[in-house]
Amino acid sequence: MQLLEIFKKTGALLDGHFILRSGLRSRQYFQCALLLQNAKLASEVCGLLAQKLKDYSYDALISPAMGGILVGQEVARHLEARHIFAEKVEGKLAIRRFEIKPGERFLILEDVVTTGSAVQETLKLVREAGGIPVAVGTIVDRSGNHPPEFGVPMVSLLQLNVETFSPESLPEDLKLLPAVKPGSR
Repeated sequence: MQLLEIFKKTGALLDGHFILRSGLRSRQYFQCALLLQNAKLASEVCGLLAQKLKDYSYDALISPAMGGILVGQEVARHLEARHIFAEKVEGKLAIRRFEIKPGERFLILEDVVTTGSAVQETLKLVREAGGIPVAVGTIVDRSGNHPPEFGVPMVSLLQLNVETFSPESLPEDLKLLPAVKPGSR
């Protein structure tokens, strides 16, 4: 089954008026948690992502909380690698429970990337600790024609050009719908 169909079948592709983590607005929202709650599907989807990342040279994987944690853990299981995560402390991502050794090479895993702000925060944490980012892996890249610049390759299973809007330039149909913020921030 195609990945987009899996999102639809599991109810993980939502339609409406959504406030994204970046503050932008969208008609569609990918709620990966609804797909990943099914352990078999999570294993299959993350296994596909692991296959696309397996040839990179890395020591460990890191994910930003919340959405990336399940993806990172499952991809790490497939790659038989160590996985750590950055978590929110006073509204910002921080590495609290783990150590990054200088020179340690990391794959950064996320569920969905639009502007890439959580990935950017995670990349910064890795670099500040002396780690070396190697690549970013994501289930959904919805950045379309405006991919974020991470300084490393981004690998995704599904690439889409999903329209986003600033709150000041909403189309009329979205102005009529209540805005919902289903994400983690």
